[in-house]
Amino acid sequence: SASCGGCGPGYATPLDAMKGKCCNVFAKSRPSVKGPREEIVYVPCIYRNTGTEKPDYLATVDVDPKSPHYCQVIHRLPMPNLKDELHHSGWNACSSCFGDPTKRRNRLILPSLISSRVYVVDVGTDLRAPRIHKIVEPVELFWKGNVANPHTSHCLGSGDILISCLGDPSGNGKGGFILLDGETFEVKGNWENGEKVPPLGYDFWYQPRHNVLMSTEWGTPKALADGFNPADVERGHYGRHINVWDWSTHTYLQAIDLGKGSIPLEIRFLHNPDAAEGFVGCALNSAVHRFYKTEKGDWAAEKVIEVPSKKVQGWLLPDMPGLITDILISLDDRFLYFSNWLHGDIRQYDISDTRKPKLVGQVFLGGSITKGGAVTVVEDKELQGQPEPFVIKGRKVPGGPQMIQLSLDGKRLYVSTSLYSGWDKQFYPDLVKEGSVMLQIDVDTERGGLKVNKNFLVDFGKEPDGPVLAHEIRYPGGDCTSDIWM
Repeated sequence: SASCGGCGPGYATPLDAMKGKCCNVFAKSRPSVKGPREEIVYVPCIYRNTGTEKPDYLATVDVDPKSPHYCQVIHRLPMPNLKDELHHSGWNACSSCFGDPTKRRNRLILPSLISSRVYVVDVGTDLRAPRIHKIVEPVELFWKGNVANPHTSHCLGSGDILISCLGDPSGNGKGGFILLDGETFEVKGNWENGEKVPPLGYDFWYQPRHNVLMSTEWGTPKALADGFNPADVERGHYGRHINVWDWSTHTYLQAIDLGKGSIPLEIRFLHNPDAAEGFVGCALNSAVHRFYKTEKGDWAAEKVIEVPSKKVQGWLLPDMPGLITDILISLDDRFLYFSNWLHGDIRQYDISDTRKPKLVGQVFLGGSITKGGAVTVVEDKELQGQPEPFVIKGRKVPGGPQMIQLSLDGKRLYVSTSLYSGWDKQFYPDLVKEGSVMLQIDVDTERGGLKVNKNFLVDFGKEPDGPVLAHEIRYPGGDCTSDIWM
């Protein structure tokens, strides 16, 4: 790895990140985290809806094969409150601040999906033993922004932190944003300008070179809080749009309709900051759409991947969607990955031609259609038979693959199995009882291909206070789903 000067957090380009040419906050004092080989990861662990009356916590997990603590939780940082529902996380500074030596990637931003708290966690003092730096109480979001249910956090080149929200303080849908000061972590107010705001919110990504921010829509917080009711789709409580914002004026410009019941969740631009295109995964209709800038200068989308539903017996509905819940793109913009939480598979697509993704890797890691379960598949357009239950190190894995994170060099894909406690409890009751797991998949970065690492299992069913639900995965030095280049 290259030695790093005082050039601020992150990497100059996505390919520099991939090759480990770092300018990393820890480079001088802790050379062990330089370069693309991750040694620890941070994972939010959730107790809400499990029956255990304990606070959620941030787990530090050792993923270094040379370590005596490989695949073990080496530190737990409990939150001071119950039932927060920690979910996604982000950084106070990332590659968007590259070139600013005054910035350090030393705080992890942890929004709570249900309580609406935002925890600011100090990972700079001891990256293996994080500690709470500050708590932004819900009332700050309510009073200063009239928003609630914070979801995605991204650092900005200005040094501030932008967080998307799902709703308003009453539990209604509202696709607004809250801005935190990057030094004090005080709530500055809303990011958006004007009265026009999308009816729903969820994830977002921005691309300054094209003066655009794109946001997506999950559902109305009070509708999705305790589970999924298909009738709520008909009632308009779930999303169907990519929302387009003017990056410089913070105004809402355009809604791209992806169809009724699509529920677009994670959205990813290509990492190349010049690129005017990206992909979004739609949960309920199990499709991936490519969005792109048109010759007119507005934005459009086209469906490029579709996972067929399976006709089933013994399930909530007669047709079971794949339920695409997470999606990411490798730093070289060559491969796209996504998880089918219900069908139970992870897929890898070659996106060298972004309009025609090519399936090059697939692996099954559980799911709802495994042999011997409650569900019988009566018609399947893809598989000849129902997959075998997934067992690793003697542990039959409940649930299905959900959150994914790729190593910077693209060779290791980490997978966790919890979606959201209210839905875990509904769709995978065994997951709530037994706890989730984290797995690792080896990736063929030349021809494509996925293979489970049979030596890697982090079993969150064996935590000291009982089984827990582990969600999103972050590396101290940045990762494929948090770093944005200006």
